[in-house]
Amino acid sequence: MAQIQRFHVGPRLSETAVHNGTIYLAGQVPDDTSQDIRGQTTQVLAMVDRLLAEAGSDKSRILMTQIFLADISEIGAMNEVWDAWIPPGHTPPRATVQAAMANAAYKIEIVVTAAAA
Repeated sequence: MAQIQRFHVGPRLSETAVHNGTIYLAGQVPDDTSQDIRGQTTQVLAMVDRLLAEAGSDKSRILMTQIFLADISEIGAMNEVWDAWIPPGHTPPRATVQAAMANAAYKIEIVVTAAAA
């Protein structure tokens, strides 16, 4: 039976789970909600970088991304940050939708699945 490795385990969720060479990240949200969509996106992508590195991977190995925006009209500004962050030639399948957020101050939440290195 394959082991499941978990990182940052809390009472409600783990930030990361690794199973059979696949890394699953919990939805990542910004710490500083006073930022605009560009700032919040930058924060969340930095969290993704950190969590993937901790699990032995990086953004070039992302298999799938789900992006939740509080306001879909901000997709252009979010995409500017995303496009500067994701390595050319490594753009993963992605879904982007508008969603009600758990905290009204969140403008974005990102869920990532990646391959281990």
